[in-house]
Parts: sequence; structure tokens; C-alpha cells
Amino acid sequence: MLSQNPDFHSSRIPSRVGVGLKPEHYKAILGESPDVGWFEVHAENYMGAGGPPHRYLTAIRERYPLSLHGVGLSIGAAHPLDRDHLLRLKALNERYEPGLFSEHLAWSTHDSVFFNDLLPIPYDEESARRVSDHIDEVQDTVGRRMLLENPSTYVAFVESTIGEIEFLTEVAKRTGCGLLLDVNNVHVSCTNQHWNATDYISRFPVELVGEIHMAGYAPEEDDHGDPLLIDAHDRPADPAVIALYAHAVSRAGPVPTLVEWDNDLPDWPTLFEEARRVEAVLLGADTPEEADVALAV
Repeated sequence: MLSQNPDFHSSRIPSRVGVGLKPEHYKAILGESPDVGWFEVHAENYMGAGGPPHRYLTAIRERYPLSLHGVGLSIGAAHPLDRDHLLRLKALNERYEPGLFSEHLAWSTHDSVFFNDLLPIPYDEESARRVSDHIDEVQDTVGRRMLLENPSTYVAFVESTIGEIEFLTEVAKRTGCGLLLDVNNVHVSCTNQHWNATDYISRFPVELVGEIHMAGYAPEEDDHGDPLLIDAHDRPADPAVIALYAHAVSRAGPVPTLVEWDNDLPDWPTLFEEARRVEAVLLGADTPEEADVALAV
């Protein structure tokens, strides 16, 4: 399809760190044009026809590559996808030409009820078939490859007969989709489920990974006093998550990486410094300043 937006530069996402775009930071970004690799938006925040959100996003898209991340498609639900929602996703992809397009392995709807959570699914053949069918429908409708994100989980299903990595790999094999590796989700899930996070990263099919997510978690305790981590996106990435990320990069290479910070949002300078900290790891630099030098070469 020919571009409908000739003023947009290349849609390709560079192998750098991007930041989740928030309305609170629109003016700072447009005023300063910070040295950020790219931005990512939640698709559902831009499904209206127009208004200030689209005006600001269009202006930022003219300067930066964009990634589109869906959080409400409910791709793991045991019922058909919402066709109207899917068509809105298609329209957003056509309007903004994002370099990457992704969705969660989760469900969040039942009949006409929408839950404000990304809920887990059992890993079995029935789920694999259903999720694969849904991804086929998404990719056929939108007309592009989708990345599927590994979830953060707090409980396990006794019905599960397939490991999480094996499930993701099988779905990608059946559909041709790529994977989005959320390193914070790995740490959260592995802590909660008593898995080994380093082993998880070591076994993950990095050849399928098109994007990595980094975020902060909230530490809690369960009823037995054991650690319970919540995927809160409300603080910088923990050192343990940074170490896992370095391991992932050592295997996958410099994959485009997003800093997610959705709650207790800081000011732009704080978020920008977090992006610089993560980018130093991505580029194999000891400090953000060394990363700046590497980028300037």
C-alpha cells in the first residue's frame, strides 16, 4: 500500500531504546526533540476519530518512528475477536505506519464485559489453536506481522500441559508472528511461579524477538510471606531486571527496546534518564555518556 502520510520518515524502528508516549510529555518532546530512538503508544488511546491526541501524535510521528502496542484485543479469549476493535487497529496502522505492531498473550473481555486486567490463559492445545486462529485473523485483517508478548503471571493453571516458552514458540510457528520479550514480565512470572529467570531467557527463541520491553515492578508478599511481584510499571527497572536484560541482549543482539512507565508517571527528564540508562546496556556501554559517544560515531 502506498503511504497516505508522505511527510512521515521511514517507519523502521532503530535498534535503540524507545519510550512509551504519554500526553503529559507531548509538549516537552515537541519542544526539545530529545534524542530518543522511537516512541510507542497504546492503540486504544488513539481510537477516536480526531482531537488533540491525534494532533500531537501526528506531530511526534513526523519526527520519530512509532510502535503500536495493543492492550485490549483480548487475543486469548474463548470467543471471537471484536471485529470493530480489529478494524480500528487496522485503521491506526494505516494512519501512522508504525514500524512495529504488538499485542499481549492474554484475555480481558467476556461477552460484553471488559476487565481492566490482562488475564492469563492455560497453556494447552486448545488455547494454542484458539490463539493461533486469532493471530491469523489479526494479521490477515491488519495486513502485517504482529508481535506477541509474553505475559506476567501470578498463578498457574493445572490444565496447562505445555510450558510457556514452548507455547509461545508453537504459536509463532503456526502463524508466522514474531515475539515481544518483556524482560520485566519474565522476572515477575519467574519469581511468582518459582521458575529460574536466567534459564527462561537462555531458552527463549530470541531469533523470533522483534522488540523487548523493560519496566519496573512492585514488590509485595503473598499470604505465606513469600515474594509476590506485581507488574506495576510505576518505577525504574530493578537491577535484577537490568541483569536479565543484559543476558537477553547478549543472546539476541541490539533489539529495539521500550521503557514502559505507565503509573506514577515521572517528569520527562526522569523518564529520559531511565531510557539513557537502559540504552547504555543495549549498546554495551558502562554509562549513558559512553552510549552517547557510541551513538555519535
